Amino acid sequence: MAPHIRMYATPYCPYCVRAEALLTSKGITNIEKILIDRDTARREEMMSLTGRRTVPQIFIDDLHVGGCDDLYALDQAGKLDPLLNAEAA
Repeated sequence: MAPHIRMYATPYCPYCVRAEALLTSKGITNIEKILIDRDTARREEMMSLTGRRTVPQIFIDDLHVGGCDDLYALDQAGKLDPLLNAEAA
C-alpha cells in the first residue's frame, strides 16, 4: 500500500514544486496538498504540528520529514525510498 503523503504548501512556492517533483519521480501520484496561504487555521495547524513556519512541510504517513531540503537530504542518504516503499505490517 502506498504511503499517505501530506504536504503543507502554498501555490507558488518553488520549494513546494521541487518537493512534489521529487515525490512524483519516486512514483507518488497522490499527494494531499494543504494550501495554507488561504486558511489561517491550517497554517496554525502546520506550525503546531511541526514547530516551523516555512513551506513545504511534508509528512509521510504520520512521520514529519521536514521541508524540501530535508526531503532531498533523505533521498541522498538513501532513506527516502524505504519510507515510500514500506509495506504495511
